[in-house]
Amino acid sequence: MRKLPRAFYDRDTIAVARDLLGKYLVHISRGVERVGRIVEVEAYLGPHDLAAHSARGLTERTQVMFGPPGHAYVYMIYGMYFCMNVVTEREGHASAILLRAIEPVTNIDERTQGPGLLCRAMRIDKRLNGYDLTGNNFYIAAPAKSEPVTIVKRPRVGVDYAGHWARRHLRFYIKGNPFVSKR
Repeated sequence: MRKLPRAFYDRDTIAVARDLLGKYLVHISRGVERVGRIVEVEAYLGPHDLAAHSARGLTERTQVMFGPPGHAYVYMIYGMYFCMNVVTEREGHASAILLRAIEPVTNIDERTQGPGLLCRAMRIDKRLNGYDLTGNNFYIAAPAKSEPVTIVKRPRVGVDYAGHWARRHLRFYIKGNPFVSKR
């Protein structure tokens, strides 16, 4: 595996979202390396995207989204689940990609379909908010040999409040992968 460089994230958010499919999310914690293959993501395109957290402006919660690309934006939803986004594009742009599902590869025995279950299985929590994904213990890597994938585009999940943004096809997943969420 080859860790992705910062330049990978400093590009158009939709292109990065599509390119994340098939890559490996790696988290080494307490001597255990957990690895999952990314199979489903959603793109959030900045403050003008009414479904993005950054649409509410720069806040203590969203400051990581407004920061440099290649960092983890981790937050809690419903008071019980953590979700992880990958910050993309230039600093100040506030775009990110939600990781929705992974296929377990190494040391993952739990369900991983859905952003909250993914984070629970990978032991991702608020302590990783702002973490530089070009670091050593938490990163995304390209497989040694890439496999071609067929990408499906659909509307994002759970953003009905966002008007026309709710209908945009900004959810991407690997066709036929059994670990994609069922929505």
